[in-house]
Amino acid sequence: MGSGKNNSCAAGGGAIYGLGIFGAFVFFWQQADSFWSYAFTFFQALFWPAFMVYEVFAALGS
Repeated sequence: MGSGKNNSCAAGGGAIYGLGIFGAFVFFWQQADSFWSYAFTFFQALFWPAFMVYEVFAALGS
């Protein structure tokens, strides 16, 4: 009866992360004001968890 491995939760997590990337892209796009800001928006949207963790640690450290 199968291998007993259930990956349904992993698919849900991927969907949530994908929505987070899209939301971060929209947020950073609205904040941009120059060409290079718009170009950097793509990378910010992909790495938004790293930016978020950095800001949390910066707030805790001060």
